Amino acid sequence: MARPPVLSVALPSDTGRVLSIQSHTVQGYVGNKSAVFPLQLLGFDVDPINSVQFSNHTGYPTFRGQVLNGSQLWDLIEGLAENDLLHYTHLLTGYIGSVSFLTTVLQVVDKLRSVNPDLVYVCDPVLGDEGKLYVPQDLISVYQQKVVPVATMLTPNQFEVELLTGLRITCEEDGLKACNTLHSAGPRKVVITSALIEDKLLLIGSHKKAKEQPPEQFKIEIPKIPAYFTGTGDLTTALLLGWSNKYPDNLERAAELAVSSLQALLRRTVEDYKRAGFDPSTSSLEIRLIQSQDEIRSPQITCKAVKYS
Repeated sequence: MARPPVLSVALPSDTGRVLSIQSHTVQGYVGNKSAVFPLQLLGFDVDPINSVQFSNHTGYPTFRGQVLNGSQLWDLIEGLAENDLLHYTHLLTGYIGSVSFLTTVLQVVDKLRSVNPDLVYVCDPVLGDEGKLYVPQDLISVYQQKVVPVATMLTPNQFEVELLTGLRITCEEDGLKACNTLHSAGPRKVVITSALIEDKLLLIGSHKKAKEQPPEQFKIEIPKIPAYFTGTGDLTTALLLGWSNKYPDNLERAAELAVSSLQALLRRTVEDYKRAGFDPSTSSLEIRLIQSQDEIRSPQITCKAVKYS
């Protein structure tokens, strides 16, 4: 009796099939919990591999769980390969906590591109934020020398882009120079997802469509919300992957949709905490992902891109 085909491979969706390697929490929305559902809403088949599995995110007083190592990751990839299940259109990576695991991720990139040379690799280089490093120092050079050159799209925050480029970002021109530095290393698309410059919160995007041409660059001013949220970076990168797939030659349109969607979700989150009688400015907040699926699937553009000349 013939084995039935895997329909996500035999009849792939119009959008694509994503392998997402990120962290996972039982409760709350960070890592894969923040990325998989939105991508599914946008029409993707998504296969998650959890780099860690924790009870809750690490901002709580305690957490418990397990960490996947590089050999365990490769074992999963080999299992997929043995059953001809490795045809992916996109690879998405987020938090990775060790050099050995990151080295295995690079092997995964090679393996996936041996099956599909057109694989789009979207990398959120989770290193830290606001001057605080989340990972061992020696991961930075691996990202610089080995990961950045093979990424299609890179989505660092301000602190991460400074670590990757060695450039201090104090003005918009610095941000554009950092994007150009990263382009010269490999990725065609670079999005600095958040940068606090002259008291404004900005997204800075850059798309180098051809080697002989300068990149198309833009900014989006992001409305400040007086609260701290978990999982927003993971969600932002997932939305950028989703919308840039629909608009492959229009990164600013993809970014407008991603930022507008995120802002609607964050406003809902704040409103719901207030309705529950909690002051949202006093603690980190879990995002209202499920309740915001309309805003994820069909966002109204409220944050517009401004092109740099």
